Amino acid sequence: MSAIHEQAMNYVYQQVLQRLQGHFSRAERTALQLLIQRLIVAAGGIEQIGDYKILVAHGGGKGSSYALALLRAAQLTIAGRAPRSFQLRVATLRHTGMTQAALDSIHRGYSALFFHDDPRVELLMVENQEVMPFNHLRPSSTVAQDVGRRNLLMVGHMNSGDIRASLCNDGYLSLGDFYRRITAWDGGVHALVSSDSPRKQNQYLAWLARTTRAAGMKGPFGRPLALNALFTHMDDCSAGYYRDVYGEHYAAQDASSKEVHRHLAYIGAADLLRGGEQDSTALLNDFMGYKQDEFAFQFSTPAYANPFLMAHLHGLHAQVLQGLDYQQGVTRFIEQAIGFMRRKKIPELLIAQAGTRDGRVLAATYAREFFGLEESQLVCLLFSPFIQQGQRLEAFLRRCHPGMLVALPELHKALEGKPSAELIQHWIVDASGLPLTLLQHLYHANAAANAACINSEDPATGPHGVPGH
Repeated sequence: MSAIHEQAMNYVYQQVLQRLQGHFSRAERTALQLLIQRLIVAAGGIEQIGDYKILVAHGGGKGSSYALALLRAAQLTIAGRAPRSFQLRVATLRHTGMTQAALDSIHRGYSALFFHDDPRVELLMVENQEVMPFNHLRPSSTVAQDVGRRNLLMVGHMNSGDIRASLCNDGYLSLGDFYRRITAWDGGVHALVSSDSPRKQNQYLAWLARTTRAAGMKGPFGRPLALNALFTHMDDCSAGYYRDVYGEHYAAQDASSKEVHRHLAYIGAADLLRGGEQDSTALLNDFMGYKQDEFAFQFSTPAYANPFLMAHLHGLHAQVLQGLDYQQGVTRFIEQAIGFMRRKKIPELLIAQAGTRDGRVLAATYAREFFGLEESQLVCLLFSPFIQQGQRLEAFLRRCHPGMLVALPELHKALEGKPSAELIQHWIVDASGLPLTLLQHLYHANAAANAACINSEDPATGPHGVPGH
């Protein structure tokens, strides 16, 4: 970089900082100075800050967007006081169900903070256990969609159609792999900055322990002292959970790209950001171009992991399994979740639309586009007719596919792995959305003793913690 170009870029960065500071309150300016002090101490002094690399996990939510803006202000402020500032790695876990609107919002924030041309900033994305540069226009991986759909279906069937387990487990259980991978990638990082409170971190770990115990895993579930060990523990719990779900069909992932030997520091910022996030509308909306994604799955709580799709599933459950109206099931769920949905600023129009004909079509379209699932396959999941030697198979056919009752003996043969008509095999695969080998695995499996998303009805609790999404 030439001296003239460097001077021009420094001027641009100063302008970005001034614009950022123009949106800060007095309390936020104080919090910024305290954050800067905390970062300098963690790095070992202002002389070492230029070689210090910090990781921030950014899922596109309001909280992590706000924290990212303050960190950028800290980085640029230090750059004006010292020869060099810290390196910043920002990583997004692209999960099944993440919409283009969410990716566009993240991109607008990065552009406003002038991240894209700054060599001190890495913008990364992890999808299907692969680290890649962040690109909001990159189409979702077909393989990743297939894995997400298969995991959702397998978890749901193994948990007897439990709606929470179906929708929340895959996203939360992927966090261990995400953190191990992103902290070790390309030489690793020195520290993780998180805006999550200790309470939320403990809630996540408690959820993880309950979930893996419900799946039959044994072992210590206490919180490891070292952050590296914590991420390894999270990843191991996830692997153990899916090993239980898939049995002999479980494919272990290569852990070589997740090994890191550097001590990873933790820099908490929840106490500095507390309160400011509530008054950050101008900063987020006017400066960063933040827009609430009404379909966002933002790792807020396992009780309502994806409220719009959960409402749809509750409607289907009421209609097909309870003999009620679709709208009755949706209404019962909305009444339970309304406080949470309003705190998350899910549009009132979308809430009102849930349970209507248009709302049902919208939810079905969302399930098809992001999870590759038809409504009939969601109904099949809710019935979970294949587990425990197909105990519910006859009831499922009688209620949903009465024309197939005559083929019940042949269906059992196919699920047992005995010779069966190819037409029967094709039908059962289409009806469920799962390959025949996994259906046969479900047939010989017992349902989980407890739903894996352990009955947390409190919308204020649930895993958030270390993830920082």
